Amino acid sequence: MKIVILSGSPNRKGSTHLLVEAFSKGAAEAGHSVRIVDAAHADIHPCAGCVRCGYEGPCVQKDDMETIRPMILEADMLVFATPLYYYGMSAQLKILLDRFCSFNGSIQSKHMRSALLAVAWNSDAWTFEALASHYRTLVRYLNLQDQGMILGKGCGTPSMTQRSKYISAAYHLGESL
Repeated sequence: MKIVILSGSPNRKGSTHLLVEAFSKGAAEAGHSVRIVDAAHADIHPCAGCVRCGYEGPCVQKDDMETIRPMILEADMLVFATPLYYYGMSAQLKILLDRFCSFNGSIQSKHMRSALLAVAWNSDAWTFEALASHYRTLVRYLNLQDQGMILGKGCGTPSMTQRSKYISAAYHLGESL
């Protein structure tokens, strides 16, 4: 299976990265190919809402989405990876997802698998409610098949995350595919 991880963390060595590494290792050891898109450091412009794409054509903007789009469309699985910022995904990941506008139909028709990897400093029971709801909405809208969510509460720093159960959970999710 071809897996593309869309990572929205601006911190290249942060807690989100640790979950992405663990998931990638588990998936690779299970025989899957894994590609990581660093959405936070890619040159991706916000959707202009011009609809010149006709919702299924090329986007008029010329940026890194020109190379990311084919990777997504060749994938069998998308993994959304993000730190929790004000109870939602990072703006960097959201910008990339907004650009799905120009190829929603192609994604929907593939019935890809998906997963969510997220970390937050907060450890309240309700910490991930809004993000999990948004992810479930994406799954429904894009006709994805959810394979699971790793929601790392209390993972505000890499050392906190390394001591948590979430690294192992991410690895096992990747390995189980």
